[in-house]
Formats: sequence, C-alpha cells, structure tokens
Amino acid sequence: MKPSFSTNAFVRFSVPEAIEAIAGAGYEGVEILADAPHLFPFTTSDSDLERVARALEKTGIRAANINANTAAGYYGQSFWEPLFEPSLANPVEEARRWRIEYTKKCIDMAHLLSCPNVSITSGRMVPGTRPEKSLEFLKQSLYEVLAHASGKGVRVGMEYEPGLLVERFGELKELIDVVGSDCFGANLDLGHSHVLGEPPREVVSGLGDRIFHVHLEDIRAGKHYHLVPGEGDMDFGVIFRELAAVSYAGFVTVELYTCCDAPADAAGRAFSHLQRFFDTGHQL
Repeated sequence: MKPSFSTNAFVRFSVPEAIEAIAGAGYEGVEILADAPHLFPFTTSDSDLERVARALEKTGIRAANINANTAAGYYGQSFWEPLFEPSLANPVEEARRWRIEYTKKCIDMAHLLSCPNVSITSGRMVPGTRPEKSLEFLKQSLYEVLAHASGKGVRVGMEYEPGLLVERFGELKELIDVVGSDCFGANLDLGHSHVLGEPPREVVSGLGDRIFHVHLEDIRAGKHYHLVPGEGDMDFGVIFRELAAVSYAGFVTVELYTCCDAPADAAGRAFSHLQRFFDTGHQL
C-alpha cells in the first residue's frame, strides 16, 4: 500500500502547487480534484494538463485517482455544490447526460495522466423518484461510462456515502455484481463505513479485489466530518490489517477537504500519524 493525499484540501492553490506540497510531505501519490478550482474537465486545457504532468514528473509522485465525485463547476462555484448533483442517477435526462459526459472527460484526463482510477458517486435520492427507478437510471449511465473507461484502460470506483442512493457496503457490492464489468469497483472510503457502523473486516473482505482505491480520514463520535488521522476514534491498525489481508496494494488517499484553511499542515500531520502503517509492511 502506498500513501496518497487529495488536492481537494488545496482548493486555494493550483494543482502543481498542491502536488509539490503533497510530495514534500512524503506522499507517493496524489488524488486530483476534477472540479473547480482544479481540473474541471470542461475548462481544463491541454496546457493545464501538461503543467500537471510536469509537476508529477518533477516531484516523482503518481496520480493515484481522479476525483470525479463533485460538480461545483457545473454551478459556477469555486467548491461547494448541492450533494454531488447532477448525478448519473438524476431523473432529468439532460442533467444525467451532463454527468455522463463529464465522467467520460475525467476518464480521458486519467488516461492522459497515467492515472489508473476515477472515482464517482451515485448521487442522492431525488424526491418524487423511487430508489429502484433511480438505480435503473444509474445502471444505464454506468454501462455507457464503463464502455468508455474500458477503451481507455481506466478503472471506475464508486464511493458510497451516508445519504446517497448507494450509501452502504451491501448496496455497492450488489451493484458491482449486477453491472459485471471488470473496470467497475469500489472507491472505498473507510470513514464512511465507520460512520455507518460497518465492521472493516466485513467491508474489506466483502469487496476484496474490487477495491480499486481507498479514501481515509478520521471520524469522531460517528459524526461525518473528515478529521486529520489521530483526531478521531478510528482504529487504523485494524483497517490496515484488513486491507493487507485481501492483498490490497494500491494507494490509500487521505481526504481532508475540511482542512482547506491549512492543507499543508493537515497533510503533514496525517502522514506522521499514518506513516508507520506503510513503513512496517503492515505487520501490526
């Protein structure tokens, strides 16, 4: 397993600046926000991508994941937006089509940056549309997105989260099984699992080799608010043991979008707390 950090904590900095800071903190990978103010695909130019590629080459770290979860750029905002909408399950065809095209463009960016993964969410449940109907919309969207991903050699990992259409481990596992694509798996946020009271062993062993990428943060008292590792009550020893048990060897990205006021400090403190789990070969 390799440590990574997300640029969504560095929204007051450019992507190359964020990459330099993340590499300087000791991380081997970086997750890049595919949204405003970073690499929003509808406004990102070839020269923007070239600058990012140069920053990766200069620092020697890898692009671990393209975070295509949010859509602040859709609303013309710098970061915050209404809970991942419009989504791949949105009942409005035009809105759903926008998200499909956005996701395809994120896959293209991942391909150009030699990034193995793109992460997505299901979006929320929309009043007036039953969950089973939303799931049908979601599956239709996924088939198109995954066909594009397959052609680019990029994997798509869905992240479940409390309050979304796909909000629990069992729901995601069932969807992965139903869709049946080799390039569709999990972007597993173990903080979300913790909030939901899901045992790490059940989640990690249940998803197994369908875990494409991991998000990590700390959580305190079941409140879904991302904290710097060490500030909450999550047992990272257990988490890393379970990941090792299924031979997960990918990136573990610390996601602290809540720390945009002092991202470099948060990245450094997170790395200091988690470093032993990477350095010891997970013999805990």
